[in-house]
Amino acid sequence: MADEIELKTAPADFRFPTTNQTRHCFTRYIEFHRCVAAKGDESNECERFAKYYRSLCPGEWIERWNEQRENGTFPGPL
Repeated sequence: MADEIELKTAPADFRFPTTNQTRHCFTRYIEFHRCVAAKGDESNECERFAKYYRSLCPGEWIERWNEQRENGTFPGPL
């Protein structure tokens, strides 16, 4: 029998009560990068934030934000 894949998304967050999850996505992306900056790339503590933003954010946004971070033009607070 093949291995089962369990899909999960970010848990509900009272800061984002509406169905539009754009702000939730952006916040989780920032939380992940702040965590990595504070705890290092190898920290398992940051992995939950990575899972959250990856489940909420469209891949095109993540690619664009990563490019902007690399170029120093990311609009968010990191």
